[in-house]
Amino acid sequence: MRETAGVRAAEAASTTSVAIIGAGWSGLAAAVAATDAGHKVTVYEAARTLGGRARTVQATLSDGNNIAFDNGQHILIGAYTQTLRLMRKVGADVDAALLRMPLTMVFPDGMGLRFPKLPAPLDALIGIGTARGWSWRDKLSLLRVAAGWQRAKFECEATRTVSDLCAELTPRIRAEMIDPLCVSALNTAADAASGQVFLRVLRDAMFGVSGGSNLLIPRVDLCALFPDAAARWVAARNGRIALGSRVQAILPTAKGWRIVGDGGADGDGDGDGDGDGKFDHVVLACPPGEAARLVESSGVAQAAGWAKQARALRFEAIATIYLEGGHRLREPLLALRSTADAPAQFVFDRAQTGGPDGLWAMVVSASTTERAVLEAQVVAQAREQLGCADPRVVLSVVEKRATFACTPGLARPSMSIAPGLDACGDYIEGPYPATLEGAVMSGLVAAAKMPSP
Repeated sequence: MRETAGVRAAEAASTTSVAIIGAGWSGLAAAVAATDAGHKVTVYEAARTLGGRARTVQATLSDGNNIAFDNGQHILIGAYTQTLRLMRKVGADVDAALLRMPLTMVFPDGMGLRFPKLPAPLDALIGIGTARGWSWRDKLSLLRVAAGWQRAKFECEATRTVSDLCAELTPRIRAEMIDPLCVSALNTAADAASGQVFLRVLRDAMFGVSGGSNLLIPRVDLCALFPDAAARWVAARNGRIALGSRVQAILPTAKGWRIVGDGGADGDGDGDGDGDGKFDHVVLACPPGEAARLVESSGVAQAAGWAKQARALRFEAIATIYLEGGHRLREPLLALRSTADAPAQFVFDRAQTGGPDGLWAMVVSASTTERAVLEAQVVAQAREQLGCADPRVVLSVVEKRATFACTPGLARPSMSIAPGLDACGDYIEGPYPATLEGAVMSGLVAAAKMPSP
């Protein structure tokens, strides 16, 4: 008995204890990787649900049936290699959970771009060559400019916008390909979006792994896609997921950090004083404003600059208007002709991705319009562009701080804050915009920085 207790004590002494604050995709990615590396992990989440800004909400249809919606219609692409790998690791059935289709930007009238099922970059070349509604002048301008991007190794000056990069493209190519791609990938309009980040996304999607440009549309809600499975995986390996536990402060100690939570100094939220609030390493995987608050609470002078930089980020909204009354669309996803008065850029037919018949998700990236006006505009757009006689709003979700504004030369906060204190999230310094892949990659890098147990 004493020998067993001694072994346990020795194992505990050699294990790095890690607190991860935030159970979104970056925090759970860090938790999985840290647990896999042998660390003792506790995840604190202020909300009572997992997923952060990619989570599930409930609504009621007009027939009285309840349905689980996402807080916004998300989409993945085949180039999200780290996200897909991690999903498989925690037991998610990726093939069942995601509808995979070649890159398609087809409008309701059938015009537009459709990639064939071929390896990259052959899929892009044939897709551009066979795009409907594009003249040869349109196609040649895109091929010529894209060849220039490739010769430059998909790099440009940090000060250039996407519009700058695309000045030699025809108006049709800019309107029907570049603008929708840019706003969907960076959630920032082309005339304000970082050309450097946009080129990195294009490089990895269209000239990286085979199938990198494929669209992956969730057939299940976002929590079921990864967060739920990740939390179960961590818990099954003696990790702890503390939902409804808001961290009030993080305080440096002689050997690490102390978490102060709602329930008292132990940080558990239960006030039992069991000492679980003392950790060797802390990772802030919460939104930048909350991370800045916690950094400021630490009193560590060297971290003040990090908090200031995090608070300086500007944000863009994404709105998803769920409509009833629609018919079956020709594709699970259609591009829309977006204007100031018809703001949705894409529509998803949820009946083709596991939802009920007649349910559409209309997505407005970089949204700036007040909710009631936006709903009226989107309803009118559904009537005019999609031929829906009686579209009815079921639920409108406006995430006002959905992503940071991905502008040229943006200085993003670094991962390292202070000894034993790091941050992860899609806003942390890195090559990608605010995407699920960017969040997951950031979490994995944060876990890799932790000292070996």
